[in-house]
Order: sequence, then structure tokens, then C-alpha cells
Amino acid sequence: MAALPSSAPAPAALREAAPGLRRSAWLALVLLVLSVVLLLVGASVGSTGWESVLRMRDDPTSWQIVVDIRLPRSLGAWLAGGLLGLAGAVAQGLFRNPLADPYLLGSASGASLGSALGLVLLGSSVTSLNLLYRLGMTGMAFVGAACAVALTVVLARNVQNTLRLLLAGVIVGVVLGAMRDLLELRHPDILQAMQAFTLGTSAFVGWEGCALMAAVLLVCVLATWCCARVLDGLTLGEATAASLGLPLAPLRYGLVAVLALATGTSVAQTGLIAFVGLAAPHLVRSLVQVGHGRSTVLAAAMGGVLLLAADILARWLVAPQELPVGVLTAALGGTYLLWRMHRSTRSAGGL
Repeated sequence: MAALPSSAPAPAALREAAPGLRRSAWLALVLLVLSVVLLLVGASVGSTGWESVLRMRDDPTSWQIVVDIRLPRSLGAWLAGGLLGLAGAVAQGLFRNPLADPYLLGSASGASLGSALGLVLLGSSVTSLNLLYRLGMTGMAFVGAACAVALTVVLARNVQNTLRLLLAGVIVGVVLGAMRDLLELRHPDILQAMQAFTLGTSAFVGWEGCALMAAVLLVCVLATWCCARVLDGLTLGEATAASLGLPLAPLRYGLVAVLALATGTSVAQTGLIAFVGLAAPHLVRSLVQVGHGRSTVLAAAMGGVLLLAADILARWLVAPQELPVGVLTAALGGTYLLWRMHRSTRSAGGL
């Protein structure tokens, strides 16, 4: 009889967690349906505006445009958004800061510098769909992001002091950004290609790029799922997480590597795209309350939906011209954050 009280809380805890699990399952289903619908819409939106993809099946030339250009571009936008959403969820959980984003540790500047070096070494044509070229560019961007993160960790002396880590990330980002600018001045032939990276666009993503991003996203999801206990423990504080017997230091380094890999791959394929990695985890937390294992996967799906929707909007707004999707996400994301700040300020004033 003495064992009954200790086993009694388990069913109660399961009952409390069940609504969150059900909501997360419903959210996953909604995001899946939205993703499929947006992929079909993305295949129907081009330089001439809206054209039904079903109607274009009767025209071989139009259908080739859909299969070779619009579908891989739309899928690439979803995958890049998924990488950014996942990286944002990892960054916010790792640093226990809801304002953390994938570019926090200088990884964006490092990936941009790596991309610039790749353009110098491999050629300045961002329209190349060659798989080896894509692998090379992704590898250079990842190496740049990983080196930036490693330099940040070295300057901060460890991964335990969050404040020093964030400050070191800002410093590294500024220095590597300056090095990228100097490289562009030394090799002006890469300026046009780097402009596409800076503004952010999915226009040059092909099936090879989609396959590469899908493989990296799968690896990052699996790695994050395995490290989810560390993120859950860190929400309770450093001391509590350490008391649970979790190997914090090695798993922190693993999560930082995931952050660098996801960010570098996304930047190599679509350039710098703001606010998706910041907004996706926020939206997931506002809808469901679950552990980091599920929330990071949902954040990846939410990031994919957000970036694909923004990419479709960027193609449609000024057709036959096109807005860079990074400019659109920055404008919409900045407006949303200003609205939230204004709303919170009014609420605080009312109190």
C-alpha cells in the first residue's frame, strides 16, 4: 500500500499533458494541410500572376515550367523556412531567450562570408543547378557559420555564460560582416550574386538544392529530438538541469552545431531571410505548450509555412516583377514586432 502514493501522480500528469499533445497533433495536421495547399498555390503563381496548375497540364511547355522551376522553388522555400524555424527554436531554448534567432551567434555573417568565398572559388553564377556546385556552396556556408560559432564560443570562453556568448556573437558578426564587405570590394564580380544572398530569394533553388536541404533538415530534426531533454531541462535553470544528470556541455556543443548547420544550409540556398526563425517558435508556443522535442518539429513546419507564404506573396504582389522574399519578411516581421511592442506598452500603461 505504501507504493500507491508515489505512483498516483503519474496518471494525473499524463491527463494534464494529454490536451497539449492533442493540440500539437492538430497543429501538425493543420500545418501539413497548409503546406500542401501552399505548394499547389506556389506552383500556380509565376511572373504572369496566377495560373491554375491544373489548367497548365495540357501545355507541355507550361508544365515543364511548373515542374522544373515553380515546384522546386516552392519546396525550397518551405525547406529553407523549416531550417530557420528549427534553428530559431533551438536558439531560443538553448539561450532561454524568446528574442534569440538563428543568426544570434554570428552564424549569418559567417555563412555569408563562406558564401562569398565560395563564389570566388567556385564561380559567381548563383543560377547554377549543378549538384556539386550546390554542395560546395552549402559546405562553404556551413564552414563559415561553424567557424563563426566556434569563434564566438572561444571568445565567450565556454557555452555556459549566456550573456558573454551573446556579446561575443555580436562582435563576431560585425567583424565577419566587414571581412565579407572587403572581399566583395576585392572581387566586384561577385557583387550581383552577393546582393541576391543579402536580400534573400528562393529563385535559384532547384531540385538538387531541395534534396540537400531536405537531408540536412532531417539530420537536424533527429539531432534536436535526441537533445530535447537538455532544452527542457534548461527551461528550469542551469542548476536544475545539471542536477538531473544531463551532460550539459557536450549536448550544448551539439545543439550549437545543429544551429550552425541549419543556418549555413539555409543561407547557402536562399540567402539571408529575417524574422522567420524568430517568429515561427513564437507562434508555436502561443498555440501549444509541449516539450522541445515536439515544439522544435512544429517550429520547423511553421517556419516552412511562413516562408512559403511570403515567397508566394513576393511573387504575386508586383508581378511580372518580383520582390526579394527577405525584404518582404523583414518588412512584415518588423511591422508585427512594432505592433506587439506598442500593444505591450499600452497594456503596461493601463496597469
